[in-house]
Amino acid sequence: MAKKSMIEREKKRERLVQKFAAKRAALNEVVHDQSRPMEERFNASLKLAELPRNSSATRLHNRCQLTGRPHAYYRKLKLSRIMLRELGSFGQIPGMVKSSW
Repeated sequence: MAKKSMIEREKKRERLVQKFAAKRAALNEVVHDQSRPMEERFNASLKLAELPRNSSATRLHNRCQLTGRPHAYYRKLKLSRIMLRELGSFGQIPGMVKSSW
């Protein structure tokens, strides 16, 4: 049951990243612009810190869409190695043929 909640938590993070992406990019641009006054850059960094932590893209993790497992993740299929092997054995992944596993 805990694995499903991690999947939901990751989906929530993805929604927050998309929601705040433009705002974060604009604030980051102000913070890193050396031609702007120091006070303006500092205020932009404070506003950036007020945004939700999970709205940062670095908080996203690659997780298996079925189990929530974060390790041995295949990006193209969004599955962990365990589920890839299991689904491949049952013939549920198109184009995958069981060899000698």
